[in-house]
Amino acid sequence: MQAWQVHQNGEPSEAMRLEEVQQPTPGDGQVLLKVRAANINFPDVLMCRGHYQVRPPLPFTPGVEICGETEDGRRVIANPALPYGGFAEYAVADAAGLLPAPESLDDAETAALHIGYQTGWFGLHRRAHLEAGETLLVHAAAGGVGSAAVQLGKAAGATVIGVVGGADKAVVARELGCDVVIDRRTEDVVAAVKEATGGRGADVIYDPVGGDAYTQSTKVVAFEGRIVVVGFASGTIPSPSLNHALVKNYSILGLHWGLYATKNPKLILHCHEQLTDLAARGVIKPLVSERVPLSGAAAAVQRVADGVTTGRVTILPSLEDTSSENGAAA
Repeated sequence: MQAWQVHQNGEPSEAMRLEEVQQPTPGDGQVLLKVRAANINFPDVLMCRGHYQVRPPLPFTPGVEICGETEDGRRVIANPALPYGGFAEYAVADAAGLLPAPESLDDAETAALHIGYQTGWFGLHRRAHLEAGETLLVHAAAGGVGSAAVQLGKAAGATVIGVVGGADKAVVARELGCDVVIDRRTEDVVAAVKEATGGRGADVIYDPVGGDAYTQSTKVVAFEGRIVVVGFASGTIPSPSLNHALVKNYSILGLHWGLYATKNPKLILHCHEQLTDLAARGVIKPLVSERVPLSGAAAAVQRVADGVTTGRVTILPSLEDTSSENGAAA
């Protein structure tokens, strides 16, 4: 079978190689899955670079989120068991972690439903307890993680402010349903948020970026507001001033979604049921901006690494590769 392999850490476009390899053999408690679609996540970038907290042995196949097909024909969502990741024709996954694919979503949308939306649901509902009528600020609102939070925030009845980087991403954020969109490249984020909220600030701030975005968050968080720290796509991990949190009376909440798989796995299933219902009602729908064939995976992962994509980029091994499409399909 064909699979992308990382033999040496580096940038995805250089580290990933498409090779002919043996089909993986499932271990105890695992199943073999045909990959119908594999979603690209920022952890895939970090693993290629060797910067992620999980460091699979070299060589490994990236791809931590897929829509797969079981040997008996069931369509499922899975997190592949590394080193046999999803950027391949076949992957393996723990049988206990399989989730049924929503009938309302196609393969690419299904592959993009799990990590980003579960992270958003846990961050907004389990950690921040977002309430209807509150104001939610989402950094990187047009990205894969941010777009999920925007949709979930609107579904919860919040007023959503989206911060983006660039006019094209501002268009996407508006289409997602943001009530207010702020382009950090041309606007003063702090001033714009204060203006939009009448000086009160945001009740909940969803931050997958870190760095300057976190600093801005501390300046616009409302009284009794909650900042949910999801990740550090900027590459800079901020050091919060706890005296500032004390004086302004706000909370800093960390979210490590993966811990729920071991600490409280029933909540992951409960969340999936909630997301499946929201998808069936058309309230949420993963934004898949690109669908690329397996041969285009390395270039696609690099685009995610460079921060030039919107929504989700999904790899479909069955998609025909044509030069006229430059490895991408609409």
